[in-house]
Amino acid sequence: MATARGGARLPGRGRKLDIFLQLTLNGLAVGCIYGLVALGFVLIYKATELVNFAQGDLLMLGAFVCYMAVVWWGLDYWLAFLIAVLAIAAFGALLDRFLLRRVIGQPQFAVVMLTIGLGAIFRTFASVTWGSEIYTLPTPFGGVSQIAGVTLSHQYISIIVGTLILCAVLYGFFNHTRVGVAMQATSQNQLAAYYMGIPVKAIFSMIWAISAGVATAAGVLLAPVTLIDINMGLAVALKAFAAAVLGGFGSIPGALVGGIVIGLIELYAGRTLPDGFKDTAPYIVLLIMLVVRPQGLFGTPGRKKV
Repeated sequence: MATARGGARLPGRGRKLDIFLQLTLNGLAVGCIYGLVALGFVLIYKATELVNFAQGDLLMLGAFVCYMAVVWWGLDYWLAFLIAVLAIAAFGALLDRFLLRRVIGQPQFAVVMLTIGLGAIFRTFASVTWGSEIYTLPTPFGGVSQIAGVTLSHQYISIIVGTLILCAVLYGFFNHTRVGVAMQATSQNQLAAYYMGIPVKAIFSMIWAISAGVATAAGVLLAPVTLIDINMGLAVALKAFAAAVLGGFGSIPGALVGGIVIGLIELYAGRTLPDGFKDTAPYIVLLIMLVVRPQGLFGTPGRKKV
């Protein structure tokens, strides 16, 4: 870091460093949300080869359920958080059990249209139930701290810490529990898992439940920053899908890394590039990645003989 005579930091460069650190912190927090939603995409795709384009709308429903529990019912934030995650996770499992399981093996176009249609239904339901207003979710993370010229929003810190905790829990679950190992086996080879006695259909429902629960956690963490409305999941889902592709569709670590990369690019572009590039820069980087490395950062090349 450049200093003036006597050891004082040059104001211009010091200010630029503070801005860079601020953008990095905010970009990491936003990227964590994209990574969590992208993780839901990847979990479902690895197990069932379906792409759930209603993932962002599950995020929205989870945020509304938490808001209802806190504001309407007067429950504690943490209890409301848990209720929202469990409720939407159960809803995800029911979606698989009664609807989505029936389209496994159908053309991808049919699956895509079904999940897009489900997303529209969820938004209509939210509009009828909660209205089209914008809501604020009260949280215990309302303060800010100042460290070396950088404003640390407790809401952004809660997003980063919450993502780390959730990733640690998922890692332990997938690698150190029988159900988690069964899920990994199912995602690698459904037929072999079935012959080994693994209840593949039940595993599918569990994976949908986990994916919906993760989306809900992302929605509740994001709600104080972007506020809650019926369209809050749309933009998040698009960038999360880009994050999943950037990281390597099918790679769990890639989904998280891709989300963080997208979040950082978005914040840096919004500060340094002309208006309009904040939302387009992540997709420009994605297009470059698809040209240079189509399998993504952590993906493996796939070849099909014809």
